[in-house]
Amino acid sequence: MLFGSRNKVTTGLDIGSSSVKLVRMENKGGNYAIRSMGIRELPAEAIVAEEIKDRDTIIFAIQNLIEQTDPSIREVAISVSGHGVLTDKFTIDRKTGTEAEQAILFEAEQRAPFDVEDVTMDFHIIDSDEETNKMDVLLVAARNEFLTSILEVVTDAGLKPVLVDTDAFAILNAYEINYDIDPDRVTALINVGYDVTNVTFIMDGKYHSTRDVSAGGRVIFDTIQREFRLNQELAAKAIKGEMETSIDQDMLKATIVTSAEEMISGIEVAFSYFKSIAKVNAIDWIILSGGGALIPFLPEFIQSKLNVPIEIANPLRNIEYDPDMFSYIQPERIAPLLAVPIGLAARKVK
Repeated sequence: MLFGSRNKVTTGLDIGSSSVKLVRMENKGGNYAIRSMGIRELPAEAIVAEEIKDRDTIIFAIQNLIEQTDPSIREVAISVSGHGVLTDKFTIDRKTGTEAEQAILFEAEQRAPFDVEDVTMDFHIIDSDEETNKMDVLLVAARNEFLTSILEVVTDAGLKPVLVDTDAFAILNAYEINYDIDPDRVTALINVGYDVTNVTFIMDGKYHSTRDVSAGGRVIFDTIQREFRLNQELAAKAIKGEMETSIDQDMLKATIVTSAEEMISGIEVAFSYFKSIAKVNAIDWIILSGGGALIPFLPEFIQSKLNVPIEIANPLRNIEYDPDMFSYIQPERIAPLLAVPIGLAARKVK
């Protein structure tokens, strides 16, 4: 649990740069069930480069989403990602209680690229080895200014944020409840958002590290809009693969491939860094989520560039839901977008 209270939370609210997603989930004897869900699109200029530009529009979208899904919702789990968030893993001597907190704080001060007084921090002891007398610690820190801007939007929408996680850990949580983790397989969970792409590595059957890439679907959207001279609505349809008969698909593919180069380069850097610190030669599998998983031709391009097999994430595979919730669209056409809110909702209903 990161930055959270111990109140029971069953609703995950994902405020992304292109849309707001909500999932309310229940635990039924160890089985998960979605009770309500919804998505509201945001204009491209509402959130830019992780900065909230149009608070009123975002607040209205959240309120509208709550009203349409479940007006009784008051408490939500939310998440953050990008340059305002630092995730780090390190090893220190085994300690407990206050001694452990002081040692971790000291280590954080040495590692953080910003003043610890300006951040909210939380940590989790991943592993403790009695033989070596060492313990592995996962540290997460979010800049207070960045965190406050998100919290204020949520509270101004009439909601109470009772837990703040990171996108990467929410995605990892959604993966863990829907897939069997193979300890012999090195897996990369890649979530292609609108402005940020999260890359999370699983090794030896457990979390290893996370890296955020400052590129996502926005540059592809902007390039499609410019090259095909489309308004925002039609560009949004094109990037979702909904204009197959209206625009030349070969030209669309070339446009997507060209505009995705920066994002791919960032992922390649993340892969190289991981392989060097983890001392592995290869990554065996990629699970692709986020809006980027639904962009035509993009998954195939990522697979060919990275030379790693790709599977499109389905965070609904082990979760019960009413098909009527998806009456307007096939579940698999929307499932990759729900990895973060499902992971957030499951964080407290385990």
